[in-house]
Amino acid sequence: MTDELMTIRQMCDAFNVTARTLRFYEAKELIAPIREGQKRLFTRRDRARLKLILRGKRFGFSLEEIRQLLDLYDRGDQQKTQLKRTYDVALGHLDDLKRQRAELDDAIDDLTNQLQWVNDKIASLDDDH
Repeated sequence: MTDELMTIRQMCDAFNVTARTLRFYEAKELIAPIREGQKRLFTRRDRARLKLILRGKRFGFSLEEIRQLLDLYDRGDQQKTQLKRTYDVALGHLDDLKRQRAELDDAIDDLTNQLQWVNDKIASLDDDH
């Protein structure tokens, strides 16, 4: 296998994804491997797109947002539109992540306080006996 093409197994190993995941992204037309009968061969472009898909998913982008951003690559403006749109979408997701973190911090504080209350209650019941 050359550096240019990778099999589905090599892609799974390289990106820590399942073959099912790759077939799903192919069905959604996010990647387009070369087909030789049943065999799929993934190009450098597929690898770059998969890396962006996985990064986008990690940051909370929807598959539709990812598709739209990937489609902007071929506009022919040296990726200016793609980069600008990605930046704008990412800013929105960053705000969402910060809000979620604040909500998690509040929930952690509340649960910590509840656990302390329960622990104190258990200790007081033990002291009574």
